[in-house]
Amino acid sequence: MEDIEDLVREGADLIAPRSRNSVMPRVRRRKVLPSEEAIEEPECESQCTSIIPGTQKVYLKTWGCAHNSSDSEYMAGQLAAYGYKIVDEKFDADVWVLNSCTVKNPAEDHFRNEIKAGREAGKKVVVAGCVSQAAPRSEFLEGLSIIGVQQIDRVVEVVEETLKGNSVRMLGQKKQAGKKQGGASLLLPKVRRNPLIEIISVNTGCLNQCSYCKTKHARGELGSYSIDILPLTEEIVARAKQSFSEGVCEVWLTSEDTGAYGRDIGVSLPELLWQLVEVIPEGCRLRLGMTNPPYILDHLEEMSKIMQHPRVYAFLHVPVQSGSDGVLGEMKREYTVNEFCRVVDFLKSRVPGITIATDIICGFPTETEEDFQETVKLCSKYKFPSLFINQFYPRPGTPAAKMQRIPTKEVKNRTRRLTEVFQSYRPYDHKLGEKQTVLVTEEAHDKEHWVGHNKYYEQVLVPKNEDFLGKLVEVEIIETGKHYMRGRPIETSKPISPAMTEYLPKGEISGFLSTQDISDSNKRNQMKEDLAKQERYIILSFILLISALLVKLAWVCFKMLNGNMID
Repeated sequence: MEDIEDLVREGADLIAPRSRNSVMPRVRRRKVLPSEEAIEEPECESQCTSIIPGTQKVYLKTWGCAHNSSDSEYMAGQLAAYGYKIVDEKFDADVWVLNSCTVKNPAEDHFRNEIKAGREAGKKVVVAGCVSQAAPRSEFLEGLSIIGVQQIDRVVEVVEETLKGNSVRMLGQKKQAGKKQGGASLLLPKVRRNPLIEIISVNTGCLNQCSYCKTKHARGELGSYSIDILPLTEEIVARAKQSFSEGVCEVWLTSEDTGAYGRDIGVSLPELLWQLVEVIPEGCRLRLGMTNPPYILDHLEEMSKIMQHPRVYAFLHVPVQSGSDGVLGEMKREYTVNEFCRVVDFLKSRVPGITIATDIICGFPTETEEDFQETVKLCSKYKFPSLFINQFYPRPGTPAAKMQRIPTKEVKNRTRRLTEVFQSYRPYDHKLGEKQTVLVTEEAHDKEHWVGHNKYYEQVLVPKNEDFLGKLVEVEIIETGKHYMRGRPIETSKPISPAMTEYLPKGEISGFLSTQDISDSNKRNQMKEDLAKQERYIILSFILLISALLVKLAWVCFKMLNGNMID
């Protein structure tokens, strides 16, 4: 995943109203809990009076998953809408917003180093993401402003206060009627890293308790975006419609576990997907995010039908992590190897050509050589075209971090051996000479080609012709590699744009809502919460009334019984 600093060209025009409904967080004079909001007052009064909000430059950097990238796009959009200028060059910026990932040690180390670099350069630093949410009292975060993973809609407030010299921490959860929500509104303004691709987070958190995972400490329990959160339309579907109206041709659904969507609110992932399919323009594509095996097992039939749909990529990321049931048990993964194989076999049989991607952790503390060989056997059986091999990293505060570790040399040895297995086969050689239709959405790493994807989300490189970007292009496969194919455009076929309109220039604000729109949405949500409270009070009053009548009836019966006994 590329960094978010690439999302805006230097000097791009950002045009939007500069008014907003400002809610200033209150000052705390006592020590606060991590879940509370706090502001530490600056030492110098002049620091607060010399700042004109919305006139400074902001540098954003992101580590981690597509969910984090989406959060950063929303933060960039809100800051740009308020007048801040998003810049690529960090040393030109007045404030750095660093969005962190806690999955692996290297990502956290890079995050720490960037904080140190910002402080040494005399920059104001705001941190966000999973590292700061999970451990806000870490020594290296002392004195820094923090934006919680569910508080990205308050980024402007945090940046303003930070520029004044205050240290602000917003770490609370979004709740409605006492129930955790998916997060900030999906209808907030954003600046897309890629104007052709919309990333929509459908839920946050998960239902698992994996023994090695630190992300759970940050994202918490499952919180899904309701499909009826707005009175007139569904928020997820509304965001998709809005993105297509801005020239987007590819939508990614993301979360910590997409397959678990809706289990906390009584709906399912297929229900959401069928609604989304209805609004995807012909030729545009939907890509599903990562799903753990337990939550797709219940929906295999429906999911296979959805992935056969021409507007949905036949691609699914299902992490297995190990080929040993014993190791999976110690990882608290809540499925067996046979259940994972059932998912893969069923989808391969019902969706011919489907791409299944998976993850492996090498060197989990309880993994024996026999366990590792089971993992090698599984990967050799399926020959996954996309296989993400990771060394085990003990994340502080997780149960696995307390386990006796396998020597690092052996962990690296197993990682190397599994990598050799992965490199031993070439998944695309049989496709040489095929004619395929690919949707071209981004620039290749070599800067000399565009990247397109076919129905199975396989990467196809095409010539860097400006007329191809954002188009469906017919190609003949003339070269295959380990991770890609290269296509030659068919001269007799003209590129077709599936988008409803021209895509936004890079750096332009998407989906900007006026202050009145946001205020009206907040009022509607508050009204729904008030009505839910009134309903609870009425039910409680009715229960108390019935209870009182029953008690009185029992007392009357008791007196009558005693009177009869005396007589």
